[in-house]
Amino acid sequence: MFNLATYLKERAALIEETLDTLLPREGKLAEAMRYTTLGGGKRLRGVLLLAAAEYAGIDAIEPILPAAASLECIQAYSLVHDDLPCMDDDKMRRGKPTNHLVFGEAMALLAGDGLLTFAFELLSSLKLPAANKLAAIGDLAKATGPSGMVEGQALDLEWTGQDISLEQLQKLHLRKTAALLCSALRCGAHLAGANSDDLDALTTYGLKFGLAFQIIDDLLDLKGDPEKLGKATGSDARLGKATYPVLLGEEKARAMAVEAIGGGKAALDERRGEALFEIADYVISREC
Repeated sequence: MFNLATYLKERAALIEETLDTLLPREGKLAEAMRYTTLGGGKRLRGVLLLAAAEYAGIDAIEPILPAAASLECIQAYSLVHDDLPCMDDDKMRRGKPTNHLVFGEAMALLAGDGLLTFAFELLSSLKLPAANKLAAIGDLAKATGPSGMVEGQALDLEWTGQDISLEQLQKLHLRKTAALLCSALRCGAHLAGANSDDLDALTTYGLKFGLAFQIIDDLLDLKGDPEKLGKATGSDARLGKATYPVLLGEEKARAMAVEAIGGGKAALDERRGEALFEIADYVISREC
């Protein structure tokens, strides 16, 4: 019988070990990069990459562990930059002081830059067919660039403190949050040599998953336990950010998340997608 807790724990440990092995070690920049990347987080994006590759029929996950690590480097980069005073000005992340409070703003900025570029170095070094790697690299570059995460962050800055529509909020989070989650799945599929049907199914799942993930994140920021989350709550309200519970109310927002997860699961073959089904349900019920 499939056990999600064991599945997540084992794959997170593999990704953590890979990160520890591959991340630079010498110098202050390396120290700052390792500070935010190691020793915290669920490794959800890396786990999604592995699960998608398994769904697409990859023989073994060991050769693509550096790719899973690359997703976690990008996630860490985004957190370091989001936490900066010029962005969200957060003081705690994963239960410890944010990077810029420990290393200074300039070094934190460089640590984020280093993590982003190192992620693509890891992807390019995989011992896999060049076409598979190129597809994954192109997909991830689009998801993290000016039509993905970076634009999402820009829209977040532009629209903070403004009354925006549900359509605008969805546009923002499609780029800021869902783009990387969806790309994690698509990268796994590319690396496994997935056919077009599997790639389309995983893309649908990823976009629906990203929407649900953000809605639950908004709800947790509103009423979550800071001790469990490892960061302060209430920052959305403090910064004047539009959120799903603000626009829709808590009940309708949660219903939207549940509906999105249902749509994502419906796109997959349940026989092959047990891990992805369970991860989807976990996201809806998560507390931290």
